[in-house]
Amino acid sequence: MSTLPSIKKTAVQVTNTLAKHAPAALATLINLQIDGKSTSVPEGSTIIDAIHKVGSHVPTLCYHPEFAPRAVCRMCLVDIEGSNKPVPSCRTQVKEGQIIYTNTQALKDFRKRDLQFLLSRHPNDCMRCEASGNCKLQDLVQEEQVEDIWPKKERGSKEHPEHTLHDHTSPSIYRDMEKCIECGLCVDACHAQKIDAIGFAERGAGMLPITAFDKPLCETGCISCGQCTLRCPVGALIERPDWHRVLDELDAKKRKMIVQTAPATRVAISEEFGLEPGSVSTGKMINALRELGFDYVTDTNFSADLTIMEEANELLQRLKGEREGALPLFTSCCPGWINYVELHRPDLIPYLSTTKSPQQMHGAISKYGPLGKLIESESDEEPYVVSIMPCTAKKDESQRPGVRGDIDAVLTTRELAKMIRHRKIPFASLSNDGEYDNPMGESSGAGAIFGASGGVLEAALRTAADALGLKDAPVEYKAVRGVERGVKVATIEGIGSVAAVSSIGSAIELLSNDEWKEKFLMIEIMTCPGGCLGGGGEPKSDDPNILQKRMNGIYNIDSNSVIRKSHENKQVQKLYEEMLGEPLSNTSERLLHTTFAARNSPRDKLNRFLSCVDHRDGKSASELCSGDIIWDTNTSVFGAVCGKKDVQKLIEEKLTKIEKKHSDELPRHRLISPIEGTDVCSPDGTKVHFDVKLDEEGRIKRLTRIPL
Repeated sequence: MSTLPSIKKTAVQVTNTLAKHAPAALATLINLQIDGKSTSVPEGSTIIDAIHKVGSHVPTLCYHPEFAPRAVCRMCLVDIEGSNKPVPSCRTQVKEGQIIYTNTQALKDFRKRDLQFLLSRHPNDCMRCEASGNCKLQDLVQEEQVEDIWPKKERGSKEHPEHTLHDHTSPSIYRDMEKCIECGLCVDACHAQKIDAIGFAERGAGMLPITAFDKPLCETGCISCGQCTLRCPVGALIERPDWHRVLDELDAKKRKMIVQTAPATRVAISEEFGLEPGSVSTGKMINALRELGFDYVTDTNFSADLTIMEEANELLQRLKGEREGALPLFTSCCPGWINYVELHRPDLIPYLSTTKSPQQMHGAISKYGPLGKLIESESDEEPYVVSIMPCTAKKDESQRPGVRGDIDAVLTTRELAKMIRHRKIPFASLSNDGEYDNPMGESSGAGAIFGASGGVLEAALRTAADALGLKDAPVEYKAVRGVERGVKVATIEGIGSVAAVSSIGSAIELLSNDEWKEKFLMIEIMTCPGGCLGGGGEPKSDDPNILQKRMNGIYNIDSNSVIRKSHENKQVQKLYEEMLGEPLSNTSERLLHTTFAARNSPRDKLNRFLSCVDHRDGKSASELCSGDIIWDTNTSVFGAVCGKKDVQKLIEEKLTKIEKKHSDELPRHRLISPIEGTDVCSPDGTKVHFDVKLDEEGRIKRLTRIPL
């Protein structure tokens, strides 16, 4: 019996999907009336579909067109003439001749009582809430002028007490279940991704979406994709807010402020200010960033072109057997995908491209490249680098060992919109003529399409085809384009078959057997449906066509670009001539490539520990260790260090303080193999091996440094 609700919900979803996508000429039309307006909709449509078609409005809190309706909020109840009780419009299918009313006095009274009940279980925290101004519950309370008159009800239960409802352990996502209205959209979003880090516990008034065994989010299988934050109608799930400290840095005016903007942001930010979805608002965004106080506004598309230069050459070297790693080559620019591999499928690590993501390349080049050298002549302080991304997992990525410190703060598209609103900048009326600063402002159309599913693959194919001398190769590879969840395949003459995977759920299905190993030469995987366009940090929308509109904007940028291939970017060519040498050179490997490790493995713990050492962060290093750790440094100066406190003291007080020009690279330990092992290249160039022993709880118990 427990499977019946799931079966019914799936049946409704399938029926609705078939109805919505059936050709109009083949579908049977149902005639009905909504609030006095006659309309016809395909058989199998729900009442809410008909309501939207005629332009009427019914409030919702638990409905989203992507998921099967749960009908738990009851806000979308409507009256049907001849029926003795209201029905939820989100899951009730239309019938011939129905006469429907959406806003009778009885319905309005019921909705008010429903809202009062929700308010009795919701904190009065709107003025400080990150969702304020973008909260469906707040909107309805304001619209209906609902008074908070019921006694406040205690949240949680004996099994899930109040203090466990607040979870700020994730580097990307904050959970505040005290604000949760149990709509279930976060559970649906996580399930659609096939991650299931969040699920419902208990029933009735005690029901709450929780993690498995009530663990902190950072201890679950969460990959930080943020789809839950994108669907949450209130402030129960949000991206970790970093925009406050960025404004503080801008106001302090102590450091030169560099900002980079991702391709998907420029076609989505407009939605936050009432402009048409998919509008290319690059110039407006640049002008708004300058008004906020940023000294240099740069383009992540520049480093997307740089990514392709490295990745395409990496593919060619693997094809020739000249580089460590397996085929097919998996793209590595999506941090949610990397989190998935390291957490759930470390067996896939050898297939990953070692190329850093455009965000992390951009951070390294911003601080240690030509722009960093320029800023060094203007300021004694290291520049503060901010990324504007459509992605919550980018916050997580910026803290990874080996790249930590290259990016100082990551903001989502939604956070940028908050900053602009808070500083009263009239975005919609700004001129759309802003231009990026060089030397990191030029980009190709290939860099722009990184924002869409299939874009990284298409960009790589354009460069690889030229490198292989395929003169008749097309510029556009439309077979790999599209925003739908699933796998898109293309066969390129002279190269082979490639695949673009939209959503991590689709990737999990593809990788469930080994057929992909024989079929494809290269596979692009984007965690979010539609790619970055559907990222967890993008503007919230109930428009079922929103991803298509954004995608159209991205490809308009590409088709209107003078340069459409990454290797034709003049600024990228200049960077190689003056600094990097050539793709996959020693300098490129050091600045533009990274390593991977199975999460919580000895290799992973070592990498994180050494990153803390590089940053002289003794506290964080000690937290990775057991209380009785023995760190055998194998040096005459320090010998063997015993205990967490002494480890922290050694790192913070005894190691030489890092003194460098701020445009010089941070001296770092680096894993020699990007794939496996615990051999390390020390900051001074010495190669050593570390023997790492973990205790039962996964903390470092013994660490022995052995010179090679």
